[in-house]
Amino acid sequence: MNKKVVGIIIFVVLIILIVGIKIFTTSNNENIDISNEDNLKNLTTVTIATGGGKEDFLADERVSQIMKEKYGLNVIYDNWSNGKLIKDPLVREDGSKYDLMFCSDQRFYDYYRLAPDASKGEAERYNVLDGGLTLNTPIVIYSWDTVVDALVKEEIVTQIDGVYYITNMEKLLNYILEGKKWSDIGLNMLYGSINIASTDPVTSSPGATYYGLLLSIMCGGNVNDTSFQENLPKLKEFYQKSGYMNNTPADLFERYLKTGMGGEPMIVDYEKSIVEFKTSNPDGFNQVKDNIRILYPTPTMWNSHCIATFSETGNKYNQVFQDQEIGQIAWTKYGFRTGITGGNYDISAVGIGGIPQTITSTVSSLKMNMYNELIDYLGQN
Repeated sequence: MNKKVVGIIIFVVLIILIVGIKIFTTSNNENIDISNEDNLKNLTTVTIATGGGKEDFLADERVSQIMKEKYGLNVIYDNWSNGKLIKDPLVREDGSKYDLMFCSDQRFYDYYRLAPDASKGEAERYNVLDGGLTLNTPIVIYSWDTVVDALVKEEIVTQIDGVYYITNMEKLLNYILEGKKWSDIGLNMLYGSINIASTDPVTSSPGATYYGLLLSIMCGGNVNDTSFQENLPKLKEFYQKSGYMNNTPADLFERYLKTGMGGEPMIVDYEKSIVEFKTSNPDGFNQVKDNIRILYPTPTMWNSHCIATFSETGNKYNQVFQDQEIGQIAWTKYGFRTGITGGNYDISAVGIGGIPQTITSTVSSLKMNMYNELIDYLGQN
């Protein structure tokens, strides 16, 4: 009799547990679904004046899905050039105010936070609530195995822990200024003088960033009014020896890949380009991966895409970049380092050799007034 009662009690307890677990699970699933549904039904629209260089990342379907489902944001990106971002009134076609600006270079972000220069016809600016460096990628030099082997022998490049660094950038610049030929360093198969192809600094923001780095190196890392003026002629000589220049980094990188070592022995671009190439064209990457070399100038300079928020909705969008999955997508698919500049990343996740965990040797971007003077000086006949 006692055994029978115990058996019944155990059976009843089991039934209660099963029903309870089912109710709990159903309740949790309903809460998740309702939450997502509520987010999708009550999306907050955020409008962004956006500089170039990150279009594919911002258009990524998974990024858009996270914005909507997890954060309840419907994001509208309007394309603006960096120059217009800091000069023209930041208003949409319907006259409404933007929630934030997402420019493509730190110098534009820094300049926007200053009072507008009325003498230059600059428009009034919104009060910046929050923001800062968001998507970061360093300047690198792309080259080929045979070229880099020669540069190692010249003690210009050093391999450290599997990463190639230009440890004597001054020597490389002097070779270019002196008109040394590729044959002078044992590369008889290459015609012409040693050169690093870049986009035109006069018409291209990435090109201007690179020439800002060159000027910083020529100034020994100490850029002041005196050293700036002293080295401008040397920089212009370098510019004049560089020959034909592409207008966009994408065109230059494509030319580098298509023409190979004979066409473009060395080009300047951003670290993110090789990651984007591997993501978009894995077969093409596999064909060249053993011959490509990524060189990190010491020092190098960050290209930082910066957010400046103008509303609480803009602040909400800015906080999304703390999301771990957003950061993972930005890095593994598009080559942007997020969060703390130069922070640690899972390098193995991108499957590309020769990329360092951290970027430690850097110089700061020049201020806007110096860039403007530099570009004007290079553009003079």
